[in-house]
Amino acid sequence: MVAAGDKTFVGILNPGSIAMTLEGILLAQTRNSFLHWVIGGSVLIGAFIFLFAGVFFIKYGAIWFRAWMVRADVSMGSLIGMYFRQVNPNVIVEAKVMATGALLDISRRSGISTARLDAHFLAGGNVANVIQALIAAHRAGIDLDFDRAAAIDLAGRDVLDAVRTSVSPRVIDCPDPRRSGKTTLSAIAKNGVELRVRARVTVRTNLEQLIGGATEETVIARVGEGIITAIGSADTHLLVLENPDRISKAVLQRGLDAHTAFEIVSIDIADVDVGENIGARLQADQAEADTRVARARAEQRRAEAIAAEQEMKARVSENRARLVLAEAEVPMAMAEAFRAGRLNAVGDNKPR
Repeated sequence: MVAAGDKTFVGILNPGSIAMTLEGILLAQTRNSFLHWVIGGSVLIGAFIFLFAGVFFIKYGAIWFRAWMVRADVSMGSLIGMYFRQVNPNVIVEAKVMATGALLDISRRSGISTARLDAHFLAGGNVANVIQALIAAHRAGIDLDFDRAAAIDLAGRDVLDAVRTSVSPRVIDCPDPRRSGKTTLSAIAKNGVELRVRARVTVRTNLEQLIGGATEETVIARVGEGIITAIGSADTHLLVLENPDRISKAVLQRGLDAHTAFEIVSIDIADVDVGENIGARLQADQAEADTRVARARAEQRRAEAIAAEQEMKARVSENRARLVLAEAEVPMAMAEAFRAGRLNAVGDNKPR
């Protein structure tokens, strides 16, 4: 039994107070459990992120550290993004390091940024080739930016070779034995003498017209056409042999490098040989042809004369036959006249 005077103990044993106490305990336990779940989840996520970052740092740490050492502006986030985009980070970082070392503009707004290199790689371009071409153009003082170099590379042209050709002109043989199998060009002067010419064309790349411009084969064809035209316009082959430079001047004045990817620096005549006298041979062939035509016409006239002679003989025979027929009719006519009394006997002069 409980003492009647002990109110405190009675209040503790009150059912309502007991229920509230139990509810508070349960609420505290629920809060503690949720807090434990939050803390545990946060720790788990943090551990996962730490593990994820550790894996990528182990994989790309050396690359990122190299870029950081030369201030190439390549972040770890960019390297992680390259992993998911299937981009080779070694190529991009190497390109940024080369660009930084060559003092090229690598700013993110207008320079060779990591995003631009990434996009060019995804487009199928040769990133290393483009960067080397930009470095060579920068050192040579050639105006070439990243966008144009990337466009040339994506167009299928070797941008590095184009820059090198622009800096150091290339010498092309005309004709090119590797393409045509011929070692000389054959042209004929007005006097009919053949000249066999071999030329060397010095060209350099025209970066402004490299995209869409005609290729090296077109330049060789145009130069060959110009050489043949220049020789063909000469009165005699002796003028060409005396001054071969007239061929070069005539070809250069025609502007054969228009709309091509190259600019002609010079055209040098390496060799000129005298060939056959095509004009004399053609004249001899023409004379032979004229002789055959004259013989054919004479044979035709002879055949016509023979035919006319045979026709005349046939007419003579025909006239003779007619004469014989006429002579055969004379006796018959005389007999008919005697019978009719239209003729008298010889010596009979009496009138009837």
